Amino acid sequence: MDVFEAIKRRRSVRAYTSEEVSEEEVEKLIEAARWAPSAGNIQPWEFVIVTNAETKRRLADAARRQTFIEEAPVVIVVCANVAQSSWGYGSRGANLYCLQDTAAATENMLLAATALGLATCWVGAFYEDEVARVINTPRGVRPVAIVPVGRAAKKPKARPKRSLREIVHYEKF
Repeated sequence: MDVFEAIKRRRSVRAYTSEEVSEEEVEKLIEAARWAPSAGNIQPWEFVIVTNAETKRRLADAARRQTFIEEAPVVIVVCANVAQSSWGYGSRGANLYCLQDTAAATENMLLAATALGLATCWVGAFYEDEVARVINTPRGVRPVAIVPVGRAAKKPKARPKRSLREIVHYEKF
């Protein structure tokens, strides 16, 4: 599958089968994520791989009871090492670049999952302090995305997208 097909096929899936996701597949997702661009090549991302049922339940609770998270065989929590980004870029690194960098890594992961026939959902609605406690993040590392990974039990239809004419501006806004 080429990248354009993966982009158009990717969906936010909220229902998963119980079929396992292999360690090799998870490794491919992390490999794709780590090749994302990052400011100054600082690579401030950290990935916590969760397969334990109780930990997934606690993550679902911390994500405003989004129970589909615990249904996925694997959950990846993408974290930003804020301290690492701030060391290179001060407050801009801490407040912006680490988030941009981890967002790029997360998107690479989602597209790689699609290409592998896996289903994901980028979850950003969660209580950050609770997620940090569940996965025991060290000081200076903050969770920025929860990504359940599995095989789709239901395949959502594509959502409408704004047209190019609505979103593209040349030279000025």
